[in-house]
Amino acid sequence: MQYSLMQSMDLNPEVPSLSGASMPGTLELKTVKIEKPEDVNFILGQSHFIKTVEDIAEAVVGSVPGARFGLAFCESSGECLIRVEGNDEELKALATTNALAIGAGHSFILFLRNCFPINVLNALKNIQEVCNIYCATANPAEVIIAESATGRGIMGVIDGAKPKGVEGPDGITWRTGLLRKFGYKRG
Repeated sequence: MQYSLMQSMDLNPEVPSLSGASMPGTLELKTVKIEKPEDVNFILGQSHFIKTVEDIAEAVVGSVPGARFGLAFCESSGECLIRVEGNDEELKALATTNALAIGAGHSFILFLRNCFPINVLNALKNIQEVCNIYCATANPAEVIIAESATGRGIMGVIDGAKPKGVEGPDGITWRTGLLRKFGYKRG
């Protein structure tokens, strides 16, 4: 089945689920555009514990000491607050605004300056409570959200534009040159 943006899907309580239980309620799919300046990278992920806020902050500072960052984590139980951390007020505000728009329980969004996601991704993936990384990019992006009566969840991410073709020799030269310019490859 395909659903258009913002369409609700009624889960008919008269139709049993595979387990035999009825499935009441509706599920609404929507997209949330990530708002950010072009020069800012971000990482969107999911975690399971409030400890994430301090652990991600420590991972960023420990991986790239000069990195500027703002982090927001959507708590999904108790007070259900957005927990915020970082060393850059603009990026903290950006993280807060985007986390409010996404509003998915246990999600986090980390905005970065003076470093690239590649510099911190392994450190983030090694944090015990981090369950998933949805994307790490500077591209324009949209988050696909499912919402039910219980709350919101991230279904996936649209990261940048679709392909316009296949690289040829000039594209290969550009790509390999860029990697060497950044210092990721020798030569």
